[in-house]
Amino acid sequence: MINFRLVRHLWVFLAVAEEQHFGRAAKRLGMSQPPVTEQIQVLEQALKVKLFERSRRGAQLTPVGAALLPAVQKLAEQLERLDVAVREAVHGQTGLLTIGAISSAMLDTLPALIDHLKAAYPQLTISVTEIDSADAVPALERGDVDLAFARLEGELGPSIQSMPLKQDRLAVALPRAHALAEAPRIRLAALADEAFVMFARQVSPVYYDSLIATCRTAGFSPRVLHQVRTVSSQIAFVGCGQGIALVPASLKKAAPDNVVVRPLKESVSVVTTAMAWSTTRENPMVANVIAALSAGKATPRSRTARA
Repeated sequence: MINFRLVRHLWVFLAVAEEQHFGRAAKRLGMSQPPVTEQIQVLEQALKVKLFERSRRGAQLTPVGAALLPAVQKLAEQLERLDVAVREAVHGQTGLLTIGAISSAMLDTLPALIDHLKAAYPQLTISVTEIDSADAVPALERGDVDLAFARLEGELGPSIQSMPLKQDRLAVALPRAHALAEAPRIRLAALADEAFVMFARQVSPVYYDSLIATCRTAGFSPRVLHQVRTVSSQIAFVGCGQGIALVPASLKKAAPDNVVVRPLKESVSVVTTAMAWSTTRENPMVANVIAALSAGKATPRSRTARA
């Protein structure tokens, strides 16, 4: 067990690990180099392990140091959140809501919600962090966030509930040089012989299985060449010539020049943004957010009306 008196040494460890150099770490911490070296030595002695390999080029983490780094980074994030909560409490603000969101939700869903929350609860502190859809459920289960806004659908686990917020029609992303790239609409059966880049099953089994079922209804089982963690990665893989991808039609706006997004002739809807939360952790603000979104008080339309 780590002695809590060594916590300050962990901050030094983090700086050296991220800078990969004792001198740069000392400058970042506003210290001279000898105390930095001394504190790392104290930490190594306390843990009875070697954390860094020193050389003229700098400091490289040992395997033990690399294994320790993620836990120290998480501790640093938690201590920063604690510091924010303390400072806000001192200044008379009460309550903290932590939100994890994919980038698209930060653009089209969160602004109206945060506007509503700030107006209704002026003493509330809101902390937003960017996440991938794959990270949403683990972050909720660990308690890193109170709410997650991501591409989630179906059963997410016994302790996670979700609410779909936005839907979109399914489309197909193709390399611009593809034979079907100029077609205004594409029948799903025409993709039977293609290699697919799919949104990973472990991220959302229900979403993945629904796409597989949609293809089978069209008369074929897709040949999945790659599974990726985000829909933006699907577009990137298509651009690299690694196959085609079934994606929300709205991704057309984000496609690079070498990728085209064409609508399907079939009408297939998919959830592009859902809000999820843990039922095992209590935060009264979660219930308030659910109520606001259910009542339509925090939608982009209501935000525009106020503008």
